[in-house]
Amino acid sequence: MTSTKVNYVKKYKVWIWAVSILIPVVVAILFMIRIPNVAPLNFLPPIYAAINGLTAVVLFLAYLAIRRKNITLHELLMKTAIALSVIFLVMYVAYHMTSDPTPYGGQGSIRYVYYFILISHILLSIGIIPLVLITYVRAISDLFYDHKKIARYTFPIWMYIAVTGVVVYLMISPYYV
Repeated sequence: MTSTKVNYVKKYKVWIWAVSILIPVVVAILFMIRIPNVAPLNFLPPIYAAINGLTAVVLFLAYLAIRRKNITLHELLMKTAIALSVIFLVMYVAYHMTSDPTPYGGQGSIRYVYYFILISHILLSIGIIPLVLITYVRAISDLFYDHKKIARYTFPIWMYIAVTGVVVYLMISPYYV
């Protein structure tokens, strides 16, 4: 690795960790804030669930593109997946800042399944932030060997998060007011 590439990666290391910590903290704080005199944005959950589904499709297409050595398409699709994730997060926070939490109404063993999926989805969605950012920085730094090593973990975790986002929505949607 050239010293320029090492400096490039080091330059982004602080930003990666700052963003990786800042996003979950800000989201947690915003979850405790309700915007007064604003009608609940009840139309958002199906939209951001669809965005999660679209993200899963885009991630899969990006995987296929890189397997076929179509680097340009892979790069475009990965940037699209990142943009979709940011859009999802903005909508998700906006919804929760205007709406009371929806309790899950399922009974029996399906309740445990729901909470397992929900909790794993939430925890992994926090952990994916540094993984995506590190994977991305390694790619734009032309550190493709290192990029590929971490992408092997980033891809399936991100895919799980995108798919389980849709599953969580489908499981809780009957209980929305």
